[in-house]
Amino acid sequence: MSEGKKVPLEPAAASQFTGYQKVVAGLLAFLQFAVILDFMIMAPLGALIIPALDITPARFGIIVSAYAFSAGLSGLLAAGFADRFDRKKLLLFFYVGFLAATLWCGLARTFEALLCARIATGLFGGVIGSVVLAIATDLYSPGLRGRVMGIIQTAFAASQVLGLPLALFTSNHWDWHAPFYLMVALGGVGGVLVAWRLKPVTAHLKDAKDVHPARHLSATITARRHLPAFATTVLLSTGGFMIMPFSSLFVVNNLGLANSDLPTIYLLTGICTIVAGPLIGKMVDATGRMPVFLTGSAVTIVMVLIYTNLTTASLPVLVLINVVMFLGIFARMIPYQAMSASVPEPQMRGSFNAISASIQQLSGGVAAVVAGHLVSIGADGRLHGFERVGWVLVATTIAGGFLVNQVNREIRERAAVKAAPEGS
Repeated sequence: MSEGKKVPLEPAAASQFTGYQKVVAGLLAFLQFAVILDFMIMAPLGALIIPALDITPARFGIIVSAYAFSAGLSGLLAAGFADRFDRKKLLLFFYVGFLAATLWCGLARTFEALLCARIATGLFGGVIGSVVLAIATDLYSPGLRGRVMGIIQTAFAASQVLGLPLALFTSNHWDWHAPFYLMVALGGVGGVLVAWRLKPVTAHLKDAKDVHPARHLSATITARRHLPAFATTVLLSTGGFMIMPFSSLFVVNNLGLANSDLPTIYLLTGICTIVAGPLIGKMVDATGRMPVFLTGSAVTIVMVLIYTNLTTASLPVLVLINVVMFLGIFARMIPYQAMSASVPEPQMRGSFNAISASIQQLSGGVAAVVAGHLVSIGADGRLHGFERVGWVLVATTIAGGFLVNQVNREIRERAAVKAAPEGS
């Protein structure tokens, strides 16, 4: 057996990507793009789906949260098996199911059908993100993780630059089903590229122990070093799940902008953030995770309070607010993902990421349901109570900052302990 052909679990420190690592980073970013777009598309389409299906904001919140709940459940079910297979095969299995469920969303014509389709989409899509992060952690050294996470997170911006405007364009010219068909077509091409170019990812199997999946799951959940990271995930995901599903309604019904303005908002915001993502990743690697995270948290708090309390805004002003707000959100997400990648041991990365994704989706599902009851549409057609959602995000961001500091401190302490024998 030739060890030279195996990819090490912790590659040697490097300052630049190899050619293959560049290809993999692009493929992982595309997969994130597909999954994030599938979730995000529900927010701008809310202004079309609610009247088309004749449902209330609360029922729309249930549709949004259905994806989150099922994604959370699938992540927990998959966690026990996440480290027992080639990560490439696991990724492709769930990705194919995700595309099939997305097609079902496009075929849905009633509230019940769309609800079931979103549940199916979540069952498959909820695992993809965790496998992507496990692959990124396996193939990139700690010194490159800020940059690779920055590249992967540009998928969020790319979904705005490319996906959301195109989806809104097709929905405005046909109907709200069209974007789902478009996602299936584009996603299918991406799946073929992943199957072709991504090599098997099996290095984590080298030292894996034959542990029953239930025990592996239990050990991952109860590990003391994992608990602060899981709690942080809950807090950081809550606010976004509460704000995003109702943002298009707020912009159209409260600020007086037209549905046709939404693609412009998402396009310009996405262009700025797609450029900023890799730059933030480089900043994380150069200056450290905590300074970038704390700066991003402060910017997020200020901009969310401004955004959710707007009573009127022109298109240019709203775009500016949106851009700065998302830059703050990115400056929280990227350093924390780079940080949390160092929390689990290599043989627990898959299960840790799957559980973390499940917790994120489940807490987000609860948040979407709660938000559906915090806001309401008045007789004047305006969305009421949106500012309360903003204050919830502020509170969770502040609490999350304390937990992130604890996670970072424990990572540094473990690194110091491992390095001590070498320096003595």
